[in-house]
Amino acid sequence: MPVLPGAEPFRHEGGETGVLLCHGFTGSPQSLRPWAEFLAEHGLTVSLPLLPGHGTRWEDMQLTGWPDWYAEVDRELRHLRERCARVFVAGLSMGGALALRLAARHGDAVAGLVLVNPANKVHGLSAYALPVARHLVRSTRGITSDIAKEGAQEVGYDRVPLHAAHSLRNFFRVVDRELPQVTQPLLLLHSVVDHVVPPADSARILSRVSSTDVTEILLEHSYHVATLDHDADRIFEESLAFVGRLAPGAGEAGGVGGVDGREGTAASG
Repeated sequence: MPVLPGAEPFRHEGGETGVLLCHGFTGSPQSLRPWAEFLAEHGLTVSLPLLPGHGTRWEDMQLTGWPDWYAEVDRELRHLRERCARVFVAGLSMGGALALRLAARHGDAVAGLVLVNPANKVHGLSAYALPVARHLVRSTRGITSDIAKEGAQEVGYDRVPLHAAHSLRNFFRVVDRELPQVTQPLLLLHSVVDHVVPPADSARILSRVSSTDVTEILLEHSYHVATLDHDADRIFEESLAFVGRLAPGAGEAGGVGGVDGREGTAASG
């Protein structure tokens, strides 16, 4: 099944400091592509994978679950660790939960975390209905493009497959149990108004991680997909400063050639 235009993964070969970016549930790398390109332009090695079942059609996602999504980012982290002296992990929404589990499981292999509107729980009555509803109904309406900026659109699914949503619910429970194992420096940015993930999720994460170097930033002009919204530039700049503080010298040089000599180009798989 062909990948949706704009949903392709992105890789850039830069310096010895790497950043792994994790996109959200039913979304695609497109929601983080400007962020990835910004970091690449500042000389960082960047990996932005396409999660299994994403970026094609929602029916494909029915065949996947959280072990598949986590295995993909775990594999990318290991590849970056082979190439880079330090690796940071960043994520949007469910991508934030993926980042947190990587930190909990890999310890010092993750130098720091940047989370944007991270998700921690499936909320509402639908969460309790999922175990049964997923056998009766294949999908429900989508959650993409919660963006305040006029004209901005997220490339993702207009339907949520319920089997995958049930797996996501289980994944959040796994991650929540592991939050005390997260000790890395943490930069968490969340929107004041978010129609997908409530502020309670960020508060829960901050209350349970064991990190002592924690920075929380409120995004006042964006909705859920803040990386494509009015506060995008602030997210990019704050994350670069965070990486630069923890890895002195990183992000100061201009970008170098991309993978296979293709500077800043999307990878093919």
